[in-house]
Amino acid sequence: MVLYTSRRDTATNTNNTSITGVYQLDNGMWGYRYTVTVNGKRRDVKKTKDEVGKPFKTEKAAFRARELAIAKDKENRGRKPQIPRMTFSEVYQEYCEKGRSGRAYNTILKQESLWKNHLQKAFGKRFVDEISVAEVNDYLVHLYHDEGRAYRYVEGFLKMFYLIFGQAYSRNFLDVDTCNKLCVNKDTRIHMPKLKVDDDLDIVAFSKEELAILDNYFRDTNAETAYMLGRCCGLRINECYGLKWSNIDLKRGTILIDRQMQYQEGLIKLVSVKTRNGKRTVFMCDRLKTYLQKLARQRRRDEVKFAALREQNQRMIEDLDGQKISSTELVNSLSDGKIQTVNSMKYHTREIKRRYGIEFKYHYLRHTYGTRMAEMNTPTHLLCNQMGHGNIKVTQRYYIALSKTGIEILQSNLNQL
Repeated sequence: MVLYTSRRDTATNTNNTSITGVYQLDNGMWGYRYTVTVNGKRRDVKKTKDEVGKPFKTEKAAFRARELAIAKDKENRGRKPQIPRMTFSEVYQEYCEKGRSGRAYNTILKQESLWKNHLQKAFGKRFVDEISVAEVNDYLVHLYHDEGRAYRYVEGFLKMFYLIFGQAYSRNFLDVDTCNKLCVNKDTRIHMPKLKVDDDLDIVAFSKEELAILDNYFRDTNAETAYMLGRCCGLRINECYGLKWSNIDLKRGTILIDRQMQYQEGLIKLVSVKTRNGKRTVFMCDRLKTYLQKLARQRRRDEVKFAALREQNQRMIEDLDGQKISSTELVNSLSDGKIQTVNSMKYHTREIKRRYGIEFKYHYLRHTYGTRMAEMNTPTHLLCNQMGHGNIKVTQRYYIALSKTGIEILQSNLNQL
């Protein structure tokens, strides 16, 4: 048995007649309420925005929306469902079992974290077909503006919503109209909150003066090789530390990027790069080629001089094919055979900040590489390949970014008009 009842809220319109279930907010906007009783269980429905997140500006608009909502609710409950309704949590669990095979290990960990720490509590018990665009948008706004979460972090939630709604649609738990409204239609789909004015999503590139300081700092340190690969090739830090000597062709001056270093359940492993575009062959500049040639000669001497020590200090790690390899096969292993990992750069980050006041992150070397290459008018498609971007629009950010050098070039060009 289903009963629909009105709350005691009433509003008086211009004709001095009462509209039941409609009320005015402190900001002058309007909302509506009604209660549904199904088999003796009450459920309160309360809305202050329409399905696309726009507030009700008049009492009549709120009243009409209330009537339509009740009518739609009755219609939906009057139908005999062909499939059982699924909760948000049930759809996510099905995705985990059937939909995310082949996903990168770190991607799975991030999804699990967002789910267990946030989404499960907020939406887990809700039926997936009753979650509206407005609710999701409000939730994203809450994370970003109220809780102060980083914009990039909130983007992870948006991807999760798209993923779960997409899974629901593929299993017929969402009809095509609802899925289009949530995920496809540009005018209605869920979206990120408006970016705060003071939020910095710009590309961070080091100036020539800062690069000179960094060049001097890293010279002859145990992180010099990693620094050179980031500075001269724009490698990601996991790609850098997962690089094997067998992937370097010093004659051709190329490096094959096909794996990366990751921690998985406390173990260091070499795994495939995340995307098809991430697997690529990058070209070396003369400076890096000369450096690696010198390093290769030193490595051959170390194999003789420190043979026993390298044998003792080496670490066996799992490669792409599941076979164990020695850490001495990695470009970033030390002379004594000890392994270098992505955590090896943390000390230098702190030390550079302490000594020079420079905010150093390894990824900023990648930004700097991309920006400098763009400033020298490197064709976009070539830079896209060098950096392993999956979308050329990502590469184009480096051409749009206004570094100090870029501004100087712009000013010089303007003066020639």
